[in-house]
Amino acid sequence: MEQPKNNFRLVSEKKTRVILPNIMTLIGVCIGLSSIKFALDLKYELAIIAIILAAVIDGLDGRIARLIKGTSKVGKELDSLTDVISFGVAPAFIMYFWSLNSLGKFGWLLCLIYVVCVALRLARFNVTSNADPSWRDNFFEGVPSPAGGVLVVMPLIYSLSGFEFFKLNFEIIVPIFFIVVSLLLISKVPTYSLKKITVQRKMTIFLLFSIVLFFGLLLVYPFKVMIISGLIYLCIIPISLIHYIKLNKKFKTLNTQEDTHEDVL
Repeated sequence: MEQPKNNFRLVSEKKTRVILPNIMTLIGVCIGLSSIKFALDLKYELAIIAIILAAVIDGLDGRIARLIKGTSKVGKELDSLTDVISFGVAPAFIMYFWSLNSLGKFGWLLCLIYVVCVALRLARFNVTSNADPSWRDNFFEGVPSPAGGVLVVMPLIYSLSGFEFFKLNFEIIVPIFFIVVSLLLISKVPTYSLKKITVQRKMTIFLLFSIVLFFGLLLVYPFKVMIISGLIYLCIIPISLIHYIKLNKKFKTLNTQEDTHEDVL
């Protein structure tokens, strides 16, 4: 009677689900670090593209982990460490090499402040993300670090886009962007997380078409699309704040009514 053969595996199937998202995260940090090398070589176009790729990977690895049930505590901490490097250290170095070095010590101070704000924002996120699920999960507290990493390099993207609507003084605009984005990172301004967004089945085809159209335009007109997308995101921030305030009032009213009914009973 033949004995069943044991298939040789380096890792179990259960651990494979955990390794895949972590590999994507590590690829993201490699791309983020590579953006610093591109900036050192004065290849700022490649540096920006590397930051965008790192942001795309950061948006996908967590969703893939939840989809294949491969989430882990190691992956969560690794993701935060990657965000500090890819969206904190890398953008700060890129902008320092491009513009802030002309400001001397003050330019370096702005870089330090920005990176510290990214680290503080991620530390707060790791603490608050363990709370019980609620409607607030649809919002971030402050601007997420990937968005902050892209926003802080917007002046450089504008200079590469070919837009000539305004002649900007980058020695003034870049420090302002660093200060504003740093404050948005550590603020408690609610911004849409888009983690629990649901799309009706009949709208799926339009969503897919929109995604393909966006990435098609991004390939053809990369820096122009980045600038427009960044401006749209900045415009959405006050909208998300107003929406959050309305939802907060609504749920407070519902909780008050429930408490009143309990007292009557």
